[in-house]
Amino acid sequence: MRNFFAKGSGQEEVRSQLPGIYPRLWRFSLSLSGDRNSADDLAQATSARALEHAEKFQAGTSLAAWLFTMARRIWLNEKRAERIRGAGGLVSIDEFELPSPEADAEMNTFARQVLKQVMALPEAQRSTVVLVYVEGYTYREASEVLGIPIGTVMSRLAAARTKLQTAQEQRKTGLR
Repeated sequence: MRNFFAKGSGQEEVRSQLPGIYPRLWRFSLSLSGDRNSADDLAQATSARALEHAEKFQAGTSLAAWLFTMARRIWLNEKRAERIRGAGGLVSIDEFELPSPEADAEMNTFARQVLKQVMALPEAQRSTVVLVYVEGYTYREASEVLGIPIGTVMSRLAAARTKLQTAQEQRKTGLR
């Protein structure tokens, strides 16, 4: 039997840091799946796989990036399997309950509106927006996690900004 939690190794780093990174992993999982229950499943599957393969993690590197990359691969494998099985479907963003207990009601309402607009983006743009604007990854780091060129990261972000700006302008026009 392997010792998953040997001291002084990547295994110890995975075990000690995973609980603190889990909320960010779940948020990234939500950006991929668009569904709260699927995000739960994906984050848990990623955590289990990370613990199973902890010896492959290089101590001193970014555990979050390693987990996000792993989550994306698991999600892509699930999407391929769903296509083969013919399953699918996303749950409406209105079913999410993601308010922060620390924030006031106005901030929670604003956060929910922003989340609703971000979740309406195509998956590729949505996951890129979450990595760069929410998680604070550089374009290079996001490109590594997503397995795409930096130019693609920049074009996805530009397209997402354009769509979000257009949606905001349409909302303002509709309110007047």
